[in-house]
Amino acid sequence: MELLQPAALLLLLPLLLVPLALLARRRRGRRTPPLSLLVVAGSGGHTTEILRLLSCLSESYSPRHYVLADSDKMSEAKIRSFEQKRAETFPKSQFALHRIPRSREVRQSWISSVVTTLYSMLYSLPLTNKLKPDLILCNGPGTCVPVCISALLLGLLGIKRSIIVYVESICRVETLSLSGKILYYFSDYFIVQWPDLKEKYPKSVYLGRIV
Repeated sequence: MELLQPAALLLLLPLLLVPLALLARRRRGRRTPPLSLLVVAGSGGHTTEILRLLSCLSESYSPRHYVLADSDKMSEAKIRSFEQKRAETFPKSQFALHRIPRSREVRQSWISSVVTTLYSMLYSLPLTNKLKPDLILCNGPGTCVPVCISALLLGLLGIKRSIIVYVESICRVETLSLSGKILYYFSDYFIVQWPDLKEKYPKSVYLGRIV
């Protein structure tokens, strides 16, 4: 798969930089503070796609907290390899890995998914409260649902307002993933990579192929 297309990159990065401008309300002359980033990783291609997006972000997005399912055996190795290479460019780069119970397995029924998602929230809510990220970036794994709902609850309670950026997977051409169907209504920025999805979901932002 190709990396971000230049035109799409120019459109995507301002969206991700918006939170930085909103959260850095400091007096003139003060240095812009780092932006705490929470990244939800998923097994298979989800982690590969999300790391390609992260490769375009500056060192201001630090620390980066990766949340992955406890049964995900592949993502950790990919993340550590990515961060090792990133440290060659940004020596002060910081990251951490966090695990929570998987909210939904492939082909799991809707009814049982509700139960496992609620169970996952028992772990994601205190974790999100502890991390208090400025920005959450996700792209479809089931793990992102309890994490984003936890962040929304913290915002409603006035504890911490996190900005949610959801990028639907390139594999989704005509229909959204289950996670996308849920978070479409709650994310601050919902990005799709196919024009058919933009027509069906007018709130979404279509940037073409970005991963």
